[in-house]
Amino acid sequence: MMRELVIVSGKGGTGKTSITAGFASLAANCILCDADVDAADLHLLMQPVVVQTTEFMGGSKAEIRQDDCVACGTCRDLCLFDAIRADFVVDPLNCEGCGVCVDFCPEKAIDFPVQKSGEWYISDTKFGPMVHARLGIAQENSGKLVSLVRREAEKIAQEKGADLILTDGPPGIGCPVIAAIGGATALVIIVEPTVSGIHDLQRVAELAEHFKVPAMVCINKFDLNAAMASEIKGLCAQRGITVVGSIPFDPIFTKAMIQGKNVFEYDSASKTAQLLREVWAEIMRVPAVSSQKIRKFL
Repeated sequence: MMRELVIVSGKGGTGKTSITAGFASLAANCILCDADVDAADLHLLMQPVVVQTTEFMGGSKAEIRQDDCVACGTCRDLCLFDAIRADFVVDPLNCEGCGVCVDFCPEKAIDFPVQKSGEWYISDTKFGPMVHARLGIAQENSGKLVSLVRREAEKIAQEKGADLILTDGPPGIGCPVIAAIGGATALVIIVEPTVSGIHDLQRVAELAEHFKVPAMVCINKFDLNAAMASEIKGLCAQRGITVVGSIPFDPIFTKAMIQGKNVFEYDSASKTAQLLREVWAEIMRVPAVSSQKIRKFL
């Protein structure tokens, strides 16, 4: 039975992508998915070879047909974003694509074409197929693009008979995160031992509970504040969340990243690599994902 494991965090910079890349070395029969479309970076460690590129048409912008416009001013009066200039030309940078001007133009002189908002890709990597995307600068509909890359990853997993989709999710609790976790088999929340880390953990845990997705926690850089790491474990115990392991602060992640590698490719014999193996093994023991096989350890 195919399952999807989504790696998330309450904010960026927790080490989520580096840990996901490490898991890619350990997961058997796996499809990779980078759902952090606003700031995708899993490809930096996976070194994918793109085999398919598709445009993402995500939103619409108003365009006034000058030959049909009678300059009545209705659109300018209704636009809350001051996107329509005095000469009745739409400023695409200010237009939010709400469509009010389109609906209320008495002459029906405003078009509302769908715009290209980014691209999504299917790639080959050394760890299996990968679906990822790039949202355009200042473009919206990232939640829609997240849902798209997850669907495409699921299609590939079904075609190839893959057991697992390993998804690098976006940080935070906003629309992209909601789009990334809905219907997932389980989440792994990466948290740092800080006051803000505890707050972020609580928010993501509440979101997971709302969508009824089982959650696990991995504490990264736990040794930077052992007391706070202990507090996180206590909070998880209260909420019934499994702590699958703790990873120490280790420059090996940065050194590996600089070379475009994950921690196993950089130094599979390191203590941190061994701890990451143990974390993965604990994840695989959790009932929601326990039927998954583990790739032969490096």
